[in-house]
Amino acid sequence: MTTGPTAPLNPSPQSDRAPAPLFTDPVFDGPTDPTVVFDADSGFWHLLYTQRRATAADAGVAWVHGTAIGRATSPDGREWTYTDTLALPGAEPGDTWWAPELLRHDGQWHMYVTYLQGTRDDWTGPAEIRHYTSPDLTAWTYRSTLALDSARAIDATVHRLPDGKWRMWFKDESRESRIYAADSPDLYAWTPSGPAVTDQAQEGPTVFPLGGVYWMVTDGWSGLLVHRSTDLEHWHRQPVPLLAGPGRRAFDEALGHHAMALTQGPDEGFLYYFTHPGGGRRSTVQVAGLHVRDGWLRCDRDNHFPYRPDPAKAPALRGGGA
Repeated sequence: MTTGPTAPLNPSPQSDRAPAPLFTDPVFDGPTDPTVVFDADSGFWHLLYTQRRATAADAGVAWVHGTAIGRATSPDGREWTYTDTLALPGAEPGDTWWAPELLRHDGQWHMYVTYLQGTRDDWTGPAEIRHYTSPDLTAWTYRSTLALDSARAIDATVHRLPDGKWRMWFKDESRESRIYAADSPDLYAWTPSGPAVTDQAQEGPTVFPLGGVYWMVTDGWSGLLVHRSTDLEHWHRQPVPLLAGPGRRAFDEALGHHAMALTQGPDEGFLYYFTHPGGGRRSTVQVAGLHVRDGWLRCDRDNHFPYRPDPAKAPALRGGGA
């Protein structure tokens, strides 16, 4: 019988402090777009991310293409071991993978991941979101390429609606990089449902409940933009972004980019994001505390916050249950 990670009975304040950085990629030094889930079958946390080739000699933006989905595992969500890259069917060596979105439903893992053919040296050309499933986060089966009425759809996030259906939000680069949506009754068949957040160009949405309402956090390239909703239909912009200036922790002295939230009960959570310390190609994955105060979403990256993710408190959508 496999059991999950356990925390010390009386952890010291120092042992409770979040590692900074939380993860660095040992192959190309460029982990971005982090997604963290707990797999109850193995008892391990899994970090999946875009493995940017930061150490490559490529000119222009080619180093951001030809990227695989990297994976690391951890018994406690604190100390991570790089394991491999995902072997995804239906692609050739040198193809581009970005921004994995993961959830578990009815005993099956679902991944929605951005795919571009080949290694490109500019930001043009088609991009699509593909759906894969897996029983164990290792062996993946291709299910479909989503028909989202866009020549360039990237960066999916998925959350269940109050009526039991599912909604996906994604960046539509063919429509001024606004956030658009699609709906599904079963996680397999998706129908575009139109614009969702269009106040400015942005990318990398993550949607989650906290403090009795729903939040969408996106990357606005000058900090993380925040929108609030009570119904997952109508979104209202929070005036103050998150992580819009440099932090004080190691390798956190830069803007936060493309985040993913892991809630830990109704009022607290963690925000995983990446930074470019020093302003170069190199990136690191960081984590910060997340909570709601005075109706606003707050993220404490510099102040001490206890960081021991609890799989029992993680939502089922992210692998904490069902």
